[in-house]
Order: sequence, then structure tokens, then C-alpha cells
Amino acid sequence: MELDFSGITSALPGLWNGMVMTLRLMAMGVAGGIILGTILALMRLSHSKWLSRIASTYVDYFRSIPLLLVITWFYLAVPFALRWVTGEDTPIGAFTSCVVAFMMFEAAYFCEIVRAGVQAIPKGQMSAAQALGMRYDQTMRLIILPQAFRKMTPLLLQQSIILFQDTSLVYTVGLVDFLNASRSSGDIIGRANEFLIVAGLVYFTISFATSLLVKRLQKRFAV
Repeated sequence: MELDFSGITSALPGLWNGMVMTLRLMAMGVAGGIILGTILALMRLSHSKWLSRIASTYVDYFRSIPLLLVITWFYLAVPFALRWVTGEDTPIGAFTSCVVAFMMFEAAYFCEIVRAGVQAIPKGQMSAAQALGMRYDQTMRLIILPQAFRKMTPLLLQQSIILFQDTSLVYTVGLVDFLNASRSSGDIIGRANEFLIVAGLVYFTISFATSLLVKRLQKRFAV
């Protein structure tokens, strides 16, 4: 069977729209995941046992189930839960459900990254800040977290690469991301193999380039 990539050019607008959707999902999932993950990490590091236990349970749960299940659950089950609470139909679009699923799922992984980064900061810095009269929240916001995020940057990018690849799972709820756009375009003109090959090369190129950036950052930030 001969490969014919001539149909790729005419399908570029659709593929580009799919890539924009993929990048939007990734960006929003990473941003929300880091924010929620930071909150969970601070809860896990808290002296309050019940806060730490809640965060630990959250992390253990979401790290023990597949992402595909989380996406499907938010898309199918959450509307029923909202209807039971509010008594009204509250439809949740595929994009919104996927973004929330990515945020909550990735937060469990970002939590462990942030927690490890905070614990890597010498405890003497916390003691010195307290000796200067700084509150705990001021110490975390102005001293500990900025240093921790600098150390964590390579790991955060690495987890973002994984999420970039995992966005392809949104095909299960009918969302047209880059992979779904490639598959659909290939099916329309009867050249599915060619489009999937190109999609694989695009995913590889972006992931590999970002991985090289991660390695450079690891060397730069190494102490």
C-alpha cells in the first residue's frame, strides 16, 4: 500500500483548530491543576491532621483511577448530581467537563511535586522568617514557594507533557482535539493511516522538544 500525504495540506485548517483545542485543554488543565495542587500540598504539609488527611485521601484516590474514567464521570455523572441537588437540568459541555476533569486529576500529581519542592527547602529558612516576625502565610508566599517553584519547574513541565499527550482521551466525549481532527480528516478522504502518521510525528516533535527544554532547565537549576 502506497502512502499519499497530499491530502494533508487541504486539511490543515481543521488540524490547526484541533491543535488549538488541545493546547487550550492542556493550558487550562495545567493552570488549574497547579493552583489546586499547591493548595492540596499546603494542606498535606499542615499541622492539622484532618486537613492533611483530606488532602492525602484526595491524592491517593485520583492517582489510583484512570483519567479516562474521570473524564467520563464528569461528562455523564455530574449533570445527574447537579439535577439531584438543584432540581433542574444543568447541562455541562464536553469542553468544560474535560477541563475540570484535567484540573482535578492533575492536581493530585502536582500536589506531590509541590510538596516535594517545599520539603526540599532548608527548614532554617522557615525558622529565620519566623524569627523576623513573618507569619506562616507570608513566609510561604514570599520565601518558600518562590524557591520551591524554581526547583519544581522541570517537573511541572514534564507533567505538562504527559497531560498534552493525555488530552487525546477527550475523543470519548466527542470533543475534537488534534488527534480526533486528524482521525476524522483521514476517514473523510480515505487516508486514515497518513493522517495518523502525521499526528504521531506532531505529538512526538512537541513532546521531544519540550523534553529537551526540561533537561536544560534541570541542569540550569541544579545546585
